[in-house]
Amino acid sequence: MNAPLSPEVAVTDQPVPQEDAETATKPSVIPSRGIKMPMDKALLRPRIRQSLRKNSYEGYEADAIMKIAREGDTVIELGAGIGYISTLIGVHKPVKAIHAFEANPRLIDYIHRAHALNGVTNATVHNALLAPRKGPPCDFYIRQNFLASSMDPEGGPEDGVVAVEQIEVRNINTTFREIKPDVLVCDIEGAEAEILPALKYDGLRAAVIELHPQNVGAPGIRAVFDAMHAAGLAFYPRWSHRKVAVFRREW
Repeated sequence: MNAPLSPEVAVTDQPVPQEDAETATKPSVIPSRGIKMPMDKALLRPRIRQSLRKNSYEGYEADAIMKIAREGDTVIELGAGIGYISTLIGVHKPVKAIHAFEANPRLIDYIHRAHALNGVTNATVHNALLAPRKGPPCDFYIRQNFLASSMDPEGGPEDGVVAVEQIEVRNINTTFREIKPDVLVCDIEGAEAEILPALKYDGLRAAVIELHPQNVGAPGIRAVFDAMHAAGLAFYPRWSHRKVAVFRREW
C-alpha cells in the first residue's frame, strides 16, 4: 500500500521541467552502454549527463578498451575521472583486476558508488598520483566544477578554486611492479608526456592513451610514442581515433 501524502506536500498543476521530469522517472541512475551511473547533479553537469545518455561519453576511449581488454587481464587506469571506464570494463569484460588511480579526492566516493551500483567487485580505487619518483604529497586544486580540478593553480573565473588538497605521490615503476598490469588506460590531461617516459616496465600487452597535444605539443606526443615503443608496444592505428592512441604488443 502506498503511504499517504504528507500534509506538507503541495499538489500543483504546473508542468514539470524536462530535467526534473527525467529525474522523477529515473531518480537515481543514468544508463550508458549497458552500465548505470549514479545521478548526481552537483557533479555531473548537463553536458556530461547528455553524453552519458547518448553513449558518447569518453566514446573513443571506451570503444578502444572494449576491443583490447581480455579475460584474466589486470588493468591499470591513470585518471579514473567519474569511474566510467573502470565500471565499463568491470561490467563487460571478465578481467582479473582493475586498479583505478584518481587524484581528485572529491571523485573517489562517486567512483565507489558507480562500482557498487553495477556490481563491480574487482576494482581498487587509489586516491594518488603516479610520478617518475615517489615524493611528498602535492597540492591539488579543487574547483567549483569538480571535473576541472587539477594540479594547476590557474583557472578561469567560472572554475575558481574552492579548496586545496594534499595528494599522495607514488613512484610509477614501483606501482607497476606491484600491480603487474597487462593493460594501461591513461587520460591525465597532459601529464602523460612527463610520467610515461619514466616507465620501465615490459609487462604491458596493450595501452589506450588519450593524448593532449594542446597541453604538451609535438615534443610531448613524441615522448609518449617513444615511451610506448620502449615498452615493446607498437602504435595500432586501426583502433586509434583522433586523440586516443592505441598501442599493442605484436600477437
